[in-house]
Amino acid sequence: MNDALDRGPFFHGTKADLRPGDLLTAGFRSNYRPEVVMNHVYFTAIVDGAGLAAELAAGDVAPRVFIVEPTGAFEDDPNVTDKKFPGNPTRSFRSSEPLKVVGEVADWPRLTPEALQAWRDRLAAIAADERGEIIN
Repeated sequence: MNDALDRGPFFHGTKADLRPGDLLTAGFRSNYRPEVVMNHVYFTAIVDGAGLAAELAAGDVAPRVFIVEPTGAFEDDPNVTDKKFPGNPTRSFRSSEPLKVVGEVADWPRLTPEALQAWRDRLAAIAADERGEIIN
């Protein structure tokens, strides 16, 4: 379902220790709702968006942003597209197929501790609201 979708490059933010050639696959717990096992792998064409995801990812290790390539079909992320941001200005996507790691972004914009806490507070409020359910 890639017709007229973004051409990238694409990025994935995480705290996982990955290397070029590694595959990111679905089937892991959501960083935002840990009780949910995800059916898709999420990525973006905006490095800042991947950086935010990396900062918010579960774990106590350093956040990282990887350059990835979809290995199959992908679609707009329905958790933000048309639900929150009509037209996908966040350039956010998901795939049930793996993403291949092709590199790492060494220098990406980091959030201040205050901005990071504001995002965590916002996500906690969304999680507490039953309408904040993840479209999986």
